[in-house]
Amino acid sequence: MSKLQGKVAIVSGSGRGIGRAVALKLAAEGARVVVNDLDADPAHEVVQAIRDRGGEAAIFVGNVTAPDFGDLFVKTAVESFGGLDIIVNNAGYTWDGVVQKMTDEQWYAIIDCHLTAPFRILRAAQPVIKAYVATEAAAGQPRMRKVVNISSIAGLSGNPGQINYASAKAGVVGMTLTMAKEWGRLKTNVNCVAFGMISTRLTEVTADANATVKIAGRDIRVGLNPELKATLERTIPLGRAGTVEEAAGAVYLFCTPESDYISGQTLLCAGGATS
Repeated sequence: MSKLQGKVAIVSGSGRGIGRAVALKLAAEGARVVVNDLDADPAHEVVQAIRDRGGEAAIFVGNVTAPDFGDLFVKTAVESFGGLDIIVNNAGYTWDGVVQKMTDEQWYAIIDCHLTAPFRILRAAQPVIKAYVATEAAAGQPRMRKVVNISSIAGLSGNPGQINYASAKAGVVGMTLTMAKEWGRLKTNVNCVAFGMISTRLTEVTADANATVKIAGRDIRVGLNPELKATLERTIPLGRAGTVEEAAGAVYLFCTPESDYISGQTLLCAGGATS
């Protein structure tokens, strides 16, 4: 039997990149997954990919920064699959700038996406999980649940030009530590994965210094020039950026039964780079 058979998972930002790989990995191990993205097309593609491989998936298209997102995301899991066992707070992007040039809009956009959104999702999930725990206890059938928050090496050691992102990701570590203490009584492990350089559309090599993608109606600069990426990869002991599948593997570790006595921890998935 697959290790996550019968589990219900929600993964924010799972239409592309790391989130997509996480959704596919959890589904491959038997979880029923609610896929989320800002845009409908990539979310539908992931749902179809899961179904084509024999898995079960539902879709929830929406912006994690919307005030009612958490409530509706959790509701989708309950209504679609009748449960909630795994929460992966993955959605995010970067909008860089040095402190003297960073606008309030830049600051709050990143804080809201990386820190406020996970808070709202967890707040929405608490009464749902609490009710399930009470029912399971009464039936003598307790089960463990998992929360995996996503941080970054920038949140552990800082990064020039990313005061908004680094601050938000540092906050995610504090959130993880706090929720591990609050939710231990709910038989829920709360852990965090902090990524180093992972190859996604935000870090792919590009010769266009002005390359952008549209995120929440904003043109966000993406990509690294080949020389910069090569320089950065030389600082990684394994000598390369990680793949999204490797990133998903780190998240999966915290979703398995083998992690049932691990909580409040931050795992650095960075190819040997340290904070």
